[in-house]
Amino acid sequence: MQTSKQITVFLENKPGRLANVLAALASDKVNITALSVMDKHEHSVLRLVTDDSAKTMRIIQAINTPFTETEVLVVELKNQPGALSHVCEVLAQEHINIDYAYCSSGGRNGQVVGIFKLSNAEKAIRVLGQSPNSSARRLEKRVLRDQRSYAPKGNNTRR
Repeated sequence: MQTSKQITVFLENKPGRLANVLAALASDKVNITALSVMDKHEHSVLRLVTDDSAKTMRIIQAINTPFTETEVLVVELKNQPGALSHVCEVLAQEHINIDYAYCSSGGRNGQVVGIFKLSNAEKAIRVLGQSPNSSARRLEKRVLRDQRSYAPKGNNTRR
């Protein structure tokens, strides 16, 4: 778990604008960790975390596209039902508001990352910290509440 710079890019709502940004990043070998695109009336909002935020900002500036940067929390998650829910539950119990969140689609060794814009990132790091007795460790060992809901279809046996 770490904090990272998220780049928010404001794109005209026209075909090819997103492709131009992504092609510019790809040509300079910037890897995208996670991204989200939201539609607004006049423009789209692209939020992304990359492996090199400084390089990302230089590239986006070079193609004359407006952007801002924001500090976000990057949390590694197992790609399994309930992992994201558990992080959100822990944050809620500690009264940490999630302004917005999005995830990567997949990663190395079955890991995905959740990107969180939070009301109190420092407290979230403490709560989800990496010590042996922390919530982050419990995330990996968490038993699902109702395993019947995850059983394959056609399997009507009760546990």
